[in-house]
Amino acid sequence: MPYEAHHVKLIETIDTLIETFESDPEFKSFYLDGQTIVVEDYLQVYPEKREIIQRLCDEGKLSLGPWYILQDEFLTSGEANVRNLQIGHRDASTFGPISKLGYFPDSFGNMGQAAQILQQAGISTSVFGRGVKATGFNNRVEDASGLESPYSELIWQSPDGSSVLGILFANWYNNGMEIPVDPEAAKAYWDIRLERARQYASTRHLLLMNGCDHQPIQTDLSEALRVARELYPDCEFIHSNFDDYVKALKEELPEDLTLTTGELRGQHTDGWYSLVNTASARVYIKQLNQQNQTLLEKTAEPLAALAHGLGKAYPHGLLQYAWKTLMQNHPHDSICGCSVDEVYHEMKTRFAKSMEVGSSLATESAKFISSKVDSSVFASYGDQAVPFVVYNTSGYATSGAVTVEVEWSRRFFNQSEDPVAVFNEVAGRTHGEGYLVDAAGLRIDVTAVDLGVRFGYELPGDKFRQPYMARALRLTFEATNLPALGLASYAWIPSKDAQVEQEPQDVYLVTGDLTMENEHLRVSLEQDGSFSLLDKISGQLYSGLGIYEDVGDIGNEYIFKQPIGDTAITSRGVQAEITLTEDTPYRATFEIRHTLEIPASANELLQQEVETMVEFRQRQAIRSQQLVPLHIVTRISLERSSHALQVHTTIDNQSKDHRLRVLLPSGVQSAVHYADSVFEVAERQTVPAPEWENPSNCQHMQSFVDVHGDGRGLTAAGKGLNEYEVLRDAEGTIAVTLLRSVGELGDWGVFHTPDAQCLGANEAEWSIIPHRGGDTRFDAYREAYRFAVPLITAQTDIHEGELPPVHNFLTWEGKGLAFSNLKLSEGSGDLMARWYNLADAPSELSIQTSGDTVLYASNIMEQHTSDVLEESLPVSKAGIVTVGISSR
Repeated sequence: MPYEAHHVKLIETIDTLIETFESDPEFKSFYLDGQTIVVEDYLQVYPEKREIIQRLCDEGKLSLGPWYILQDEFLTSGEANVRNLQIGHRDASTFGPISKLGYFPDSFGNMGQAAQILQQAGISTSVFGRGVKATGFNNRVEDASGLESPYSELIWQSPDGSSVLGILFANWYNNGMEIPVDPEAAKAYWDIRLERARQYASTRHLLLMNGCDHQPIQTDLSEALRVARELYPDCEFIHSNFDDYVKALKEELPEDLTLTTGELRGQHTDGWYSLVNTASARVYIKQLNQQNQTLLEKTAEPLAALAHGLGKAYPHGLLQYAWKTLMQNHPHDSICGCSVDEVYHEMKTRFAKSMEVGSSLATESAKFISSKVDSSVFASYGDQAVPFVVYNTSGYATSGAVTVEVEWSRRFFNQSEDPVAVFNEVAGRTHGEGYLVDAAGLRIDVTAVDLGVRFGYELPGDKFRQPYMARALRLTFEATNLPALGLASYAWIPSKDAQVEQEPQDVYLVTGDLTMENEHLRVSLEQDGSFSLLDKISGQLYSGLGIYEDVGDIGNEYIFKQPIGDTAITSRGVQAEITLTEDTPYRATFEIRHTLEIPASANELLQQEVETMVEFRQRQAIRSQQLVPLHIVTRISLERSSHALQVHTTIDNQSKDHRLRVLLPSGVQSAVHYADSVFEVAERQTVPAPEWENPSNCQHMQSFVDVHGDGRGLTAAGKGLNEYEVLRDAEGTIAVTLLRSVGELGDWGVFHTPDAQCLGANEAEWSIIPHRGGDTRFDAYREAYRFAVPLITAQTDIHEGELPPVHNFLTWEGKGLAFSNLKLSEGSGDLMARWYNLADAPSELSIQTSGDTVLYASNIMEQHTSDVLEESLPVSKAGIVTVGISSR
């Protein structure tokens, strides 16, 4: 249902819960699903009932936290998972005790670093519902060899060695719902429930969960338990809570619990219900999420933190609001794309709201920092020089093309003046000619587009709005050698003599009709639009890249299912229209146009099978005989300093019930591959376990997937493209899903989702990064991380300042380490910077800041954990490290 429809049901449920607590002293406790947002949504309607909620929490009847929401772990970033814990703890602490339980009841698989994250938050136990097959055939423990655990209890360990007690909801999280009060019905109920619970339990403590999705409160639970006690005098039935249950369980755990390491993704199942294809349902939602997460964690927070060091107040409240608004889109049935269409109408609004806040904060921070940058180096060009600053907040030194719009010769006016006259005045005295210089006075190759005179306005903090007219230009150029967390200054110099004075341009990147190259890569296009990539450093050639593959899909939002006998339609050998669209010294771009004739939809049988709830594996529908054109426009770009080929794909989708992927042969035969996940690059098997029956072996990625061997490797990175498959072919082909079109939700009913067909214009951004394998893959991974983070610009004026025109706020080094985030701690007021180790070996992190600071080790909850770091901090293999930075 849409959000507000559920909201109404939530209010009814919590009202009933409060009434039950008040009327039945034997009704002991209720677990609010591990989330604080439940209370937030309730108090939005009934703020006057806050004291009642607080009293119930203080009495231990309501358990709040540890999360703000129940997220999907694989489709939300590492920082989003951390903010979820931080905000959940913060909100829960205002009501009473915080539930210290790693609660993942229905996540579609569990991240490998969960144990390390939980341990850093002071949580030693986790419960989860998916990802592990606990027992062998017919629950026989002796048949469990090679599986994750013979019990519902196990030790769950992260790659760094951190571990928690893991408890699987082996009989699901509703195994104690709707307990009968009638003795005869209760006897039949308990005989089954107790037997099933005993089959999995490692102790005599049996966990039964009295609730489920959309489940009302069982108001006669106390009576139902009284009946159960009479029927089974040898059993003690306790209306308990997780704290008491876990304490009792730990006192009796056997010593032979299985140790399970890393991700729990259901790999020892038949592969149909791992639900990984939710990673490609409604790709547009994943793309908005990636943009939003990146904006907050890689742009808005770092810029706000750096601005705070220069005297600007840190916007804790607004950033928390932006994060909360974003995280309201992170519950697994939301971000996974497996809900009704109305859910996504509201999600798009939430993304827009969060990004408006994040963009405003980033803009204000960049503007403030720019006011502290010494731009007086441009004064020699006259008072018409237009300085601006480029910010790199990716955490890695970089060079890259950037586009910025600048304005000059602003003419402010008031209500008594004629705007037309002001417009003409500015137009008459300005022009679009000039040149670009850096802080050293070197001229920069630039593409300048004169946008003419346009209206603008300022909203000063001390006076009424200030409208103006100004000449505007759009500048595109390559910003080189940008510091890892720093800035570089440039200036546009208006000049009618710019072309005469312009120095000869560098060698262009286009080297032939269908080729382009820089010092690292050479790209050659074929007539069908595929291309080869030569890594000039290693000498390795990657051929046949960029073929598009389209197949039918008669599954649902949860699960991809190719029709029986369906044959892929590909762009291989199909003549493409190829045009050179950009040819500058800093970037070259070819545009490739494909038109594939594909079926308009599945045939009419699919609708009948959906309406009658034919299980997707039993469906006989095939693709329609009617064909429609699938127009694909691909822009491949090579930048002068880049180690990657950047690709932008536009898809005009007029077809239903299908999936479109791009194929990238790595030329590497390997039993394993590597996927960017939450605070790790996870090693995964390319060939699934023997019990895997699903022909498809799609998997999740955050930013990239990598296949490599000796001397050769290929990394494919995407923005909001979260599903890939490494094909079991001779070429080690990486298949990245760009679009999946389906028309139903799936699961337990008939819910039509026409918007999930994703008709109309769809876009995808991805890149390809070759490397030499071994430790050079970490350079490719950093390139992939940089790819996702845009460069930020801010125009300023000519002034002296405390910051040099090129400046690095924080320098760091560490083999195999990845930068995650820089922000300000609300509790201590200190800077908090986070890294994680991608390597399966220890490393060291060294940090240099631009001020007089003290460094200390912290954790994800931003608590001081050890004393001052003098030179470097040891980082364990796969370790997540947070460093506090305070001023002396």
